[in-house]
Amino acid sequence: MHKPQIAIIGGGCAGLSAAASLVDQGYAVTLFEASTALGGRARTVAVKRNTRLHLLDNGQHILIGAYSATLALLDKIGVDEKQVLLRLPLQMVTRNCQQKTVFSFKSLAYLPTPFDLLFALLSCQGLRFADRLAAIKLMTYLKIRRYQIDHDCPLADFLLLHKQSTHLISLLWEPLCLAALNTPIAIASTQIFLNALRDSFAKQKTSKGKKNSDFLLPKTDLSSILAQPLSSYISAKGAEIKLNNRVTSIQLADHGFSLESQDGLSFFSHVIIATPPANLAKLIAACPQLHQLATVTHGYQYQPIYTIYLQYADNLKLANVMTGLSGTLTQWVFDKGQLCQQHGLIAVVISGTGYHQTLSHEALALQVAEELRLAFPDLSEPLWHQVIAEKRATFSCTIDLARPAHKTQQNNLYLAGDYSHGTYPATIEGAVRSGIACANLIIQSDN
Repeated sequence: MHKPQIAIIGGGCAGLSAAASLVDQGYAVTLFEASTALGGRARTVAVKRNTRLHLLDNGQHILIGAYSATLALLDKIGVDEKQVLLRLPLQMVTRNCQQKTVFSFKSLAYLPTPFDLLFALLSCQGLRFADRLAAIKLMTYLKIRRYQIDHDCPLADFLLLHKQSTHLISLLWEPLCLAALNTPIAIASTQIFLNALRDSFAKQKTSKGKKNSDFLLPKTDLSSILAQPLSSYISAKGAEIKLNNRVTSIQLADHGFSLESQDGLSFFSHVIIATPPANLAKLIAACPQLHQLATVTHGYQYQPIYTIYLQYADNLKLANVMTGLSGTLTQWVFDKGQLCQQHGLIAVVISGTGYHQTLSHEALALQVAEELRLAFPDLSEPLWHQVIAEKRATFSCTIDLARPAHKTQQNNLYLAGDYSHGTYPATIEGAVRSGIACANLIIQSDN
């Protein structure tokens, strides 16, 4: 019996994690990537400013301690978490343009769960005591219900039903929702949001001071954390990586599939499609037998993420590595000097749809710079800026969203990606889990 010949279409986190699992079991893997670099939306781009090359992530990512599959994958390929990720207890510090801290919330690492969260809610600044109690009551209710609800609904409706004030929602729940789901609370799935909360707060296994609710912020560029070490790992175990090699169509063939790319036609017994869902229909358009696959993401909507980089003088240092802004286009501010030794570089993140999408990149950068100047009065004028817009950064985590299974109706054809079957939002963790799940299905069917 011949060993399966496996093609993986897409070199993002889903495709790379699938490849890593398969080569561990000795399978022959060929990975096709349309662009010149691996990593998908978790990659690094080089930007030239003032005669210097600057490595900028395609978007500023926040991981959390509950990302068990991602952390296990990094450990497997020899990436030391302490070297590449800054682990911080769950914390939120929010300022306004009047230079005032309007909200401060910090979990204490030394307290056991659930006392760390209870203390953080009781002692947070910027909320009335009634709001703090309302938040505690909701978290207690969710814990009793095991973070499950009978019927999914928009998160905004769920929060109002549970007596969360608009002030509390704007300072606590809405920022958490945008960070976790990248979907406005008016349309965001309550159940998917609760799944993220569950893994962060209900499964608080601690190990050497580590907690599932911790923030994990990249201390170096994303490509050197994920794409490059994964590429080295799978290549060393025999995988073939074809960069800048777009698969244009899939056709059924005897006992497998025929893939067309710039290299011509090639045959594989198994295929994992690990491309964004928006590309699925185009990929299978030439194969009538696969047309039903195009319907699985037909109703999907997408949400953007804008990352605005601003370079200031090298001696810049903000009070916090990560700061939220209230009443502004700017949502999160990251001091890349403290994170990555990119001194003077600020990364601003704006998630979800909004007014910022109507602005030119130049106008958006100027408005963000002005908001930062008002919030942090010691800032000088930025030396340069760069806007990176991912207009389809994630799928919208809306209520009752039909998410396709990893195993399709076509034998030996699988779907991987953060959008595919699972309970997670569009995150690195969701992508990694999906890739591993597809690899395991192939391994199980071969045994």
